[in-house]
Amino acid sequence: MFRRLRGISLLSWRAFQLRPFSCESLVIRMQNCADEEQVFDLIERNMATLSEQQVGCAFKVLWQFQKQKTNLEKNVEYVRNHPQFLTLCDVATNHIQAMSDDTLVNVLYSVKQFAVESHHPLVEALVTESWKRLERFDTNVLSVFSNCLADQHLYFSPLMGKIADIVNRNLETIQDLRALSVLMVSISSLISHCFQERLVNKTELLFDAVDSSKVNTARRILLFLRNVKCSYYPLIERCNKVFVSNMSHLDLESISRIFSLYQSLQFHSFEFIDLARRRLAEMIPGSAGHPASLVRLFATLGPVAAPEMRKQLKSTLLLMSEELTRQQALTVLGALEDMESRNAHLIKKIASVLYKHLDDYKSIELLKITQALNCLHFQNKELFVKLRELILSRLEASVTPSETSVLVSALSMLPSPHLSGTAVSRIEAVLPQCDFKELSDFVVSLMRWIQNDHACLASTTRKQLNLLQKLDHWGHHRLQQSSSLVLLWEELKPLKGQWLQESLVEESVAALQRFVHEIDGTNVAKIASFLSKTNYLSPPLLDRIASVVVQQIEKIHPFSIHAVILPFSILNYDPPQRDEFLGACIQRLNSYVGTLDPVTLVFLGFSLATLEYFPEDLLKKIFNIEFLARLDSQLEILPSTLSTRVQFRLMELNRAVCLECPEFQIPWFHDRFCQGQYNKDIGVMNGAQQQIYKMLTEVLGGLRCVKASALSAYYHTVDFECILDKRKKPLPYGSHSVTPGKSSRIYWESNTSRIESRLPPESERIALDFLDVRAFCSNIPHLKGKSAMKKRHLEILGYRVIQVPYFEWNSMALSTKEARMDYLREHIFGADKS
Repeated sequence: MFRRLRGISLLSWRAFQLRPFSCESLVIRMQNCADEEQVFDLIERNMATLSEQQVGCAFKVLWQFQKQKTNLEKNVEYVRNHPQFLTLCDVATNHIQAMSDDTLVNVLYSVKQFAVESHHPLVEALVTESWKRLERFDTNVLSVFSNCLADQHLYFSPLMGKIADIVNRNLETIQDLRALSVLMVSISSLISHCFQERLVNKTELLFDAVDSSKVNTARRILLFLRNVKCSYYPLIERCNKVFVSNMSHLDLESISRIFSLYQSLQFHSFEFIDLARRRLAEMIPGSAGHPASLVRLFATLGPVAAPEMRKQLKSTLLLMSEELTRQQALTVLGALEDMESRNAHLIKKIASVLYKHLDDYKSIELLKITQALNCLHFQNKELFVKLRELILSRLEASVTPSETSVLVSALSMLPSPHLSGTAVSRIEAVLPQCDFKELSDFVVSLMRWIQNDHACLASTTRKQLNLLQKLDHWGHHRLQQSSSLVLLWEELKPLKGQWLQESLVEESVAALQRFVHEIDGTNVAKIASFLSKTNYLSPPLLDRIASVVVQQIEKIHPFSIHAVILPFSILNYDPPQRDEFLGACIQRLNSYVGTLDPVTLVFLGFSLATLEYFPEDLLKKIFNIEFLARLDSQLEILPSTLSTRVQFRLMELNRAVCLECPEFQIPWFHDRFCQGQYNKDIGVMNGAQQQIYKMLTEVLGGLRCVKASALSAYYHTVDFECILDKRKKPLPYGSHSVTPGKSSRIYWESNTSRIESRLPPESERIALDFLDVRAFCSNIPHLKGKSAMKKRHLEILGYRVIQVPYFEWNSMALSTKEARMDYLREHIFGADKS
């Protein structure tokens, strides 16, 4: 009996040895492993009996170990090359048919995380089997599979197109925003404008159900919006709230990515920046000694850090500059450019690292390097010579418009000003394939060459002009091909600078007017922003914009209100529905004033003031101690040029309110700022101003009767000022003289803004300004907003204002000195004075 029992026991033990654990117990043991070696040990001992479920579990557990490690601790390459990982891949290949949908796709995901090549037999088999099952995948499995395809850069593949079609057909039934956000990013390169709008609307509907801690979902939504170039503020704002509420849990990489997305989407949240600065400052001690972490921290925190913290970061980075890789050096250079740094020692160190790796950089990176070194005013002949040689060699081999435009842009920024024959031939070769962005970039490069090459030969000039004509031809051709406003907008978006204002503005505006009835609440802000750049007054387009705003104001996000108002302010245009238009804009803003960026509010207030529109509630919120303190905090982190511009706009708004709305009792507090800006040489007179100055001294009876570059109360600069008594006789000023061509230096009295010298009874003070082409719209002689506002202010201050337009001064009627003298006499003394 005992022997029989012993025999049964031995038989059972042998069977147990053949299959030591049930499927379930092996899965549990894998899940309880402490490291990869224990998993590999289990695989080795059970390779002959591994099931598809156990294979899936093994891949999942191996990837979980990697996720729990820091970047420095990860050992992906070691795991991928381990013999048992290779064994696991072979076993998985044999079990693909038996895998469930979930296991199939998760194995593919894990394998790709370990950077297994796309041509590996396992990856190919997994993708093929997934394609067969595609229609039956649920949303979550489909999202993981789409992410795997995106990792393989298969954005434009038929398989990704099939996934986009499935999402399009099933969008109404999808309720999982996490999975939808993954799908949206994956298929973003393939979707139509209509499908894009449906996805955005669906995301808005599902967003309320999103857990506020789902940072990754919010980040993917921003990534989708960036990919489709859609700054949809309602969604961006909601994502921002998720980031702000989870700031304490965000790591350096997450914050860096969010900053990058906000920059691409042109979204600014001072609340996010302020919290991120504090969070990043906590990471400074931990980054010491780790170049990768320090570089990312420097690039993320540096541009928004306070001056002392910036100095600390630069000092720490300088000590580690020799250890930087080529990509880290490029990242640091970009951050130095953003900071407008003048740390010559650090820039030189970074440039030396760049020089060593110059051959390894991609073409777009060579452009970034050239652009940044120019911005930082860095000079190194050896580096620039090597850059030029490298760019020219790449240019000779380039065949795509995108790479050609990048290389030509970089070449045009280098010190050597001459237009390269290679550049001309490559531009001409790719012209028929270029989109508007590439055409526009070529024009900018060409104009840079023309401006910098002061000693160019006639043959070179002829080449440049011929090339410009060809670029104009293709630009006009593309504008004429647009069949809808959506397609036209894609062409117009990249247009900028001289090419837009001089060559294509009429054609662009005419094209917009063809589709004027397609302007609605969803695109009105974009069209308005474009018109602001053109300097071209188009009443039909502006009237349409005003009408759409009045009728569809609820579709326009408050963040876009300033963009909508701006062309009316710049071009000094009142639509027929002026009061309803501006009233609707302010009404839309009211509930958002507390959350809007202080800088945006300052620019908005100034634009409204230019239009003689002064909403009291808004202005009192701007000229409030708490608001101005927030603005000061924000100015600390802005680039110096933008910070100065904001301060100027605040001063100009303050001046406008004091002069045009004294009943608001808002004090003038910009004396010190203005004295700091103007207490220097104002500049050099242009040719027309010099002519006018000399003639005025003759007309008025000498140098002492005319004051050049005068300063009014509230610091308006006036080209020329004179005083006439009650008999129209010029009154002399105190002793002063001005060298022709130079403007006078300004000396201050206390509280200059309030003091005007007393005039004799019935005398008048005259301000005479020469208005050049910048003061008028480009298509008609219509005075623009800032010049019109200055005239109003000077008249309020008691001046009689004479504005001399350039087109009158340079006309045939005033082609002689006598005619110009008569013109000045008539405007100063009246028609009866000879």
